[in-house]
Amino acid sequence: MVKAVLMPKQGITVESCFLGGWNVKVGDAVSIGTVLFDYETDKAVFECPSEVEGTVLALLCQEGDVVPVLTPVCIIGAPGEDISDFAPQKKSEGSPALQSVPSEEPLKSSSSKTSVPISHDPNSPLLASPRAKKLAEKQNIDLRSVVPTGPKGRIVEIDVRDASLPRETIQPESEPDYVVEELPNIRKLIGRAMSESLSTMAQLTHTLSYDATDVLQFHASLKDQTTKDLLPKITLNDILLFAVSRVLKNYRDLNANLIGGTKMHYYNHMHIGIATDTPRGLVVPTLKNVDRMTLAEIATSSKELIAKAISGRIDPDLLKNGSFTISNLGTLDIEHFTPIINPPQTGILGVNTIMIRTKLDPSGLPVFYRAMGLSLTYDHRAIDGAGASRFLKELKEYLQTFSTRIAAEAIGLK
Repeated sequence: MVKAVLMPKQGITVESCFLGGWNVKVGDAVSIGTVLFDYETDKAVFECPSEVEGTVLALLCQEGDVVPVLTPVCIIGAPGEDISDFAPQKKSEGSPALQSVPSEEPLKSSSSKTSVPISHDPNSPLLASPRAKKLAEKQNIDLRSVVPTGPKGRIVEIDVRDASLPRETIQPESEPDYVVEELPNIRKLIGRAMSESLSTMAQLTHTLSYDATDVLQFHASLKDQTTKDLLPKITLNDILLFAVSRVLKNYRDLNANLIGGTKMHYYNHMHIGIATDTPRGLVVPTLKNVDRMTLAEIATSSKELIAKAISGRIDPDLLKNGSFTISNLGTLDIEHFTPIINPPQTGILGVNTIMIRTKLDPSGLPVFYRAMGLSLTYDHRAIDGAGASRFLKELKEYLQTFSTRIAAEAIGLK
């Protein structure tokens, strides 16, 4: 029985994928699990395994095509089966409906005009237009020294004009000052996703900073325990994941997905996306149930998740169903930025670098302290500015007393 293989759909926001490369050709026998082709989204590279046994009867798309999801890309069945019902009736030039064996004979143009100069045979008659002969005689130019560009080696007037130009006026071509390159597939997809996010949401960003003294002292106190292998390596990002997951539970509108602009999907637990820089571009894997994890569990699980994302072969399920996202650019010395929401989520937290600031102590004297900036972008359709601001303020207070908060949770006082 003939079976059309469709371009898989990875996530509700993915509308098309790039077909990276075929692993089979027409006529190949495949079994269940045979990898048919690779494809890319703006998140990662995936493989499409066959769900049926049979023979590859046709390839409907070419490598590098942008293919809408759930569109047939190849046909599998028994040799000789009719596949005409699956072939698109009309395809654009250069993208045939069915892959065919290319002809070994080169196509011949109906026009035989050539722009390649033809050398003179001294034993053959000289071919030149009357206007070319007249100009050559006027300028005392030997026609046998002129390079012809006309049909069948004929010298035309412009050839004589070119021959009359002083050789010293011909300048060598200068090296171009730019290089034109096609955008990588993932950059096209990321660009499309980011543009869609900004054009379909009412996005607004609020920013504040918190006194990071307590967090930094707590983080420093863990280094000795890490050295002794009593704890996994805990980063500032792990601490932020822990804090956000505890505060976010009080703001259900930020721990949600807005579907189609009309329905809110509120999550019972915190599934936080971690914006990750990979060799292929930005990827946002999701760490599930962060609110149920200890700080040590977050540290271990987040590193495993990030490593999978960087490898480019992450399980598609780990790129779905996020309820909120954190994007940390602090390690790159960014002082402030406006993160873009990962749809259909309603919020994303940007984490900035640590800076030295001053405040007044109780006696009115200036005191230096280390501050970390936080930038919350939220969808104003889902939550008002006051609610978003309260989230940031509560997160600030939680982080400024982090060591006390985590100790209270450890002994059962939440």
